[in-house]
Amino acid sequence: YYPQIAPCIIVAIRREDKILLAQHNRHRGGIYTALAGFVEVGETLEQAVAREVMEESNINVTNLRYISSQPWPFPHSLMVAYLADYAGGDLKIDKSELLDADWFHYDKLPQLPPPGTIARRLIEDTIALCRSEQY
Repeated sequence: YYPQIAPCIIVAIRREDKILLAQHNRHRGGIYTALAGFVEVGETLEQAVAREVMEESNINVTNLRYISSQPWPFPHSLMVAYLADYAGGDLKIDKSELLDADWFHYDKLPQLPPPGTIARRLIEDTIALCRSEQY
């Protein structure tokens, strides 16, 4: 017997000194986080990132970098985390998945996921990149 695992991706997207953060329909309490979604049959993790980002935000990404992975109990998943850079597109959210999304300056962020989560690590890594490049 081999356990079934549903792979999913999460990605923090940077545009100069800003990060794209979204408030998901399933998250309550005003938390903004990175975009995420499930990998579909027949696609690579990288293709899943591009598709999910486009579907949820109408944004194209480039310079995709693997960061880490983390087990995620909803529902027996493995979350694979990436950083990416903005490549184009005008932000237009999918209202069936997101309540809100926007580009936030790295030192003026909304309420974030708690420390220790993979989403928070991606956001903190993006903040560090922004600070290091002195925008």
